[in-house]
Amino acid sequence: MSAAPAQTGVRYEQQLWWDWGRMPGDMKRREILLGLALTALGAFAGWMAAGAQENGKEAPEGTRLRDVAVPMRDGVILRADVWRPKVEGRFPTLVYRTPYGKQFAAKEWTTFDKAVAHGYAVVIEDVRGRYASDGEFVPYQNEGKDGYDTIEWAAKQEWSDGKVGTFGLSYPGAVQWLAAVEAPPHLKAMVPAMTFSTPRNFFYSGGLFDGSWLEWTWMNIAPDARQRKNLAGPKTYEEARATWKAEHERIEGFLPLMNLTDLKEAAPFYYQWLAHPPADAWWDWAELRNKYDRVGCAVLNFSGWYDEAYGPDGATTNFNGLLAARKGWNEPATRTIIGPWTHGGEDEQKSGEREFGPTAPVDYDGLILRWMDHYMRGAENGVEKEAPVRIFVMGKNAWRDEKAWPIERTEERSYYLVAESDAARQGTLSQRVGTAKSTLSTLVSDPAHPVTDAYTAYGAHDYRALAGRKDVLVFDSEVMKQDMEVTGPIRAEMYVSADVKDFDLWVRLLDVAPDGTAFNLMSPGLDELRASYRDETVQPKVVEPGKIYRFELNRMLTSNTFLEGHRIRVQISGAFYPHFSRNLQTGESEIYSAEMKVGTLKIHHDAGHASRIGLPVVGSGGAR
Repeated sequence: MSAAPAQTGVRYEQQLWWDWGRMPGDMKRREILLGLALTALGAFAGWMAAGAQENGKEAPEGTRLRDVAVPMRDGVILRADVWRPKVEGRFPTLVYRTPYGKQFAAKEWTTFDKAVAHGYAVVIEDVRGRYASDGEFVPYQNEGKDGYDTIEWAAKQEWSDGKVGTFGLSYPGAVQWLAAVEAPPHLKAMVPAMTFSTPRNFFYSGGLFDGSWLEWTWMNIAPDARQRKNLAGPKTYEEARATWKAEHERIEGFLPLMNLTDLKEAAPFYYQWLAHPPADAWWDWAELRNKYDRVGCAVLNFSGWYDEAYGPDGATTNFNGLLAARKGWNEPATRTIIGPWTHGGEDEQKSGEREFGPTAPVDYDGLILRWMDHYMRGAENGVEKEAPVRIFVMGKNAWRDEKAWPIERTEERSYYLVAESDAARQGTLSQRVGTAKSTLSTLVSDPAHPVTDAYTAYGAHDYRALAGRKDVLVFDSEVMKQDMEVTGPIRAEMYVSADVKDFDLWVRLLDVAPDGTAFNLMSPGLDELRASYRDETVQPKVVEPGKIYRFELNRMLTSNTFLEGHRIRVQISGAFYPHFSRNLQTGESEIYSAEMKVGTLKIHHDAGHASRIGLPVVGSGGAR
């Protein structure tokens, strides 16, 4: 399959802006078109003024209405563009809601044109407080009720047949779930792509605040907010980009996090997020895992192994949550697809530096329309007969259908940490317990000089340079004598003591090639745990210095074949900055404190404290 955007149905241009701001990894792609788009805001204002005169004007592709008022229950008016086929009639209706400008979405994604040509009406709406819509923008919090109201509004229009579906990726994916759990009666199907399942793995992860929200807010949200409120500071994308380039080290490194003044007026929601720890009941408005029984529509989940970590976690968690809630259904009407992609990279055959071949891209538009055709129009296209799980197995670089997730035929294989001495920076992985000459390995964690990701883009990268540092430990398996497939949830069981009251534990899984290239197998976010958050309590539980604690990291997942001649690598550190906030290691939160303390972490691997990683192995391959 061709990787060209026009062929795969995702974008008109290879480099654009839409939802890249949620992650630093796609800054380069986002900057190019967003800069151009926001430079043209003055022209857009004139276009909006003329929009009322063009309402109802027929375009070659069909009828397009601009800035149609959509009233919310509290009286706030949101505005949408409505596209519908040229012929008269009532049509199944697709809703797409975005904070990034409906005028940009319509240019960047081919889905809208294809849907209209396929006989759908399409509603493209600016969410509350963004671009043409009125109200105050508070990310995500209004999307449940506003999404419900928009869906029900669309169903009642004279051009709609009353059946509504939703689609979109990242923020436009999240809004679908937040609306769906409100149970709008006319919602029949949705395709939420690359989105979350729980705020605990979205705003935070493993107890750490997600640092990419800062850049997302600075680049995507604050400039427009400053324009609307006439505030001081960068008001255009170009100004925000220039300021970020000059000051991002100060902004990202500022402590305490709550005392950063740069966004106080432009983005008060950011400080509200900081004020609520991940287990706080305040976050229940964003929690999906306890609400699947409220969702009655057909759901196609979609993500990538190198998506931001919440993506594959969301696609699998939401899928299984729906299955559990729908045990009495004749057909559960849900499916999950996970490819080898980064966030928004479903039309590409490469993620970071890793090549996956011509079968990796998918026809994203085609997936959406086939799903909608069956569950909204009753088309007998076989969608309901397809395997409920479809995954891309990296390494072998092949798609495969499965009956369930996790797949049923895996066997957990344990690899235990082994070191020759306490001071060794590099050890080995053994399938036998208690083979180490040393009973522990030691690393230094300094929050003032944290282990830092050298790469700005998400995806697969070569991390061999981290081996041998005093703040990083690596453990390698023997060379694979035959291919070994690892597919499913991964569990790391670590026994750790420290001379500080709190610390973060990062346990990363890598695939080491014969030439030494060491590729990560997932994006950062599911492979870390804060010691004081080990029991997921609202109040942190600091550790007793010197005491050995058992930590389980059980949220990692992948599908990767370690090819013959390759090795498995486990990489351990106390930070992986700037993806997530730093642990000060004093027992105080970085949200309210700035005092830091250097800590020594001891990873124990004696027979009674057998630190290990458990891999879900398919078949009998690997090093035995």
